[in-house]
Amino acid sequence: MNAATVIAIIALILIVFFAVRYIYKEKKKGNKCIGCPYAGSCGHMGHPEQDE
Repeated sequence: MNAATVIAIIALILIVFFAVRYIYKEKKKGNKCIGCPYAGSCGHMGHPEQDE
């Protein structure tokens, strides 16, 4: 393995690590829809303004 391959592998590992860490922290806060602007206030079946 050359240096470029090692750097790419380390970068991918860091990206996955930080993504998993972000998801864990958001779930710990109680957000069901991670990344959604209504994550803290919507029900688990959908957003309040949506009609189903």
